[in-house]
Amino acid sequence: LVVGIILVAINPYKQVPIYGDAIIHAYSGQNMGDMDPHIFAVAEEAYKQMARNNKNQSIIVSGESGAGKTVSARYTMRYFATVSKSSSNAHVEDKVLASNPITEAVGNAKTTRNDNSSRFGKYTEISFDQSYQIIGANMRTYLLEKSRVVFQSENERNYHIFYQLCASAMQPEYKHLKLGRSQESNLLFT
Repeated sequence: LVVGIILVAINPYKQVPIYGDAIIHAYSGQNMGDMDPHIFAVAEEAYKQMARNNKNQSIIVSGESGAGKTVSARYTMRYFATVSKSSSNAHVEDKVLASNPITEAVGNAKTTRNDNSSRFGKYTEISFDQSYQIIGANMRTYLLEKSRVVFQSENERNYHIFYQLCASAMQPEYKHLKLGRSQESNLLFT
């Protein structure tokens, strides 16, 4: 097992101008350590190692709830799409993350620390062709917290999809589910 570069990133909880196209181009082609630590520096090193050694690379994004893992992964994919000069008109990260609202509805919930906390893990695999342009991606999700379906701690909620379904209970396509108001149903689970 070889462990490479480790970057500790902190969520500033506000927009900061360090992720634009100009910054991507500044890090593109640079050697690790030539510039300030950045998620783009890690992405560039992985991209160069893949191209140089023709070997798969992994970037692990880890952190606590609300740390910005999903956003960091999105910036990494955007970096790859930009530096690989992907021939696709639509950004690859947009295509990969287009499933995020559905994934988040099923796997995110309100916790005491975060109103939209991911309660599952994600594995995203990005595929490149022989000229190192992105040709596709595959995202797998792993539900980590099944107990939330039947029990939530004080000031926490079930998965978002539960409340979305209950809010749609009167729609004809959901009548067969015999859903009630979320407040009534939630009493069953607490």
